[in-house]
Amino acid sequence: MSKVQTINIALIGYGFVGKTFHAPLLQSVDGLKLAVVSSRDEEKVKRDLPDVQVVATPEEAIQHPDIDLVVIASPNATHAPLATLALNSGKHVVVDKPFTLDMQEARDLIALADEKQLLLSVFHNRRWDSDFLGIKQIIEQGTLGKIKHLESHIDRFRPEVRVRWREQNVPGSGLWFDLGPHLIDQTLQLFGLPQSVQGNIATLRDGAEINDWAHVVLNYPEHKVILHASMLVAGGTARFTAHGDKGSVVKARIDQQEAQLLSGVIPGSETWGEDSDSMVFYGADGIPQTIETPKGDQRQYYINVRDALLGKITNPVHPVEALAVMAVLEAAVKSSETGSTQPLALTAEERALLR
Repeated sequence: MSKVQTINIALIGYGFVGKTFHAPLLQSVDGLKLAVVSSRDEEKVKRDLPDVQVVATPEEAIQHPDIDLVVIASPNATHAPLATLALNSGKHVVVDKPFTLDMQEARDLIALADEKQLLLSVFHNRRWDSDFLGIKQIIEQGTLGKIKHLESHIDRFRPEVRVRWREQNVPGSGLWFDLGPHLIDQTLQLFGLPQSVQGNIATLRDGAEINDWAHVVLNYPEHKVILHASMLVAGGTARFTAHGDKGSVVKARIDQQEAQLLSGVIPGSETWGEDSDSMVFYGADGIPQTIETPKGDQRQYYINVRDALLGKITNPVHPVEALAVMAVLEAAVKSSETGSTQPLALTAEERALLR
């Protein structure tokens, strides 16, 4: 792998995800240069990124001779074909979540990246959220004892169906493929692979074309994890609730980095990643104790990608980890369709790589 000091990047797509997350995070990391953006709206890009070259097609951006790394932030159905083109063009690749539309596409990309000896990584940025880091810290410290039940919610109140591809009946759309990968990846980081999955995925809003509600149970030998996402929860629910044999902890509010990015806070600035919403621990006496929530910092994903490309560390999100997320996504869908508990469709070799 070539050891370049400045890594030139092409960003494919400048919609909500590309504009809100990838562009500001990339620009905040030393050694990364956002050089090219693929977008049909040059004026929109130039307002934010006047020094970036804007090209009309993903193909032109991917095949640009000066580009080292391609970041794919376009609609989910384009992830696999664009990543394939980039790898075949000799470029390293970051793919936004979900990795692909299905496990076979993911496996094909992993094999191609191995063949080309190029970095292929998936943007599971919420490993660096304040709420997750706080819960992870409490679990690892043994404050709760043996974990018996964890709930992870991302609930919103958006009763009106919006005109955007994520809410239209197209491949890779729907709430489960949008928010499910965040919920799943964080759980796999905490506990590893579940034994089986039970899913209940539904379309509840009037006029909705695709799922907007998901309730998924991950079965582990000695505990249960509930993943829940909804578009019809006014007032919100706790982001995390964890119960063990020594007590329980509640983290009410979601990480604030997305809100900060939307309000123009610069990643890495003084207030970046701060979370004033403390966690609350309840022990045997039932008396609440507050525990400070650590700062989040999603920049760490791209800092780690940079260092992996420089040969200093390994890939921060190996594609096999993202394949495991795809396995849970697919198992939940199949469970919801059949009404039966589903195993994960991972091979023994893939499971071994995840240990």
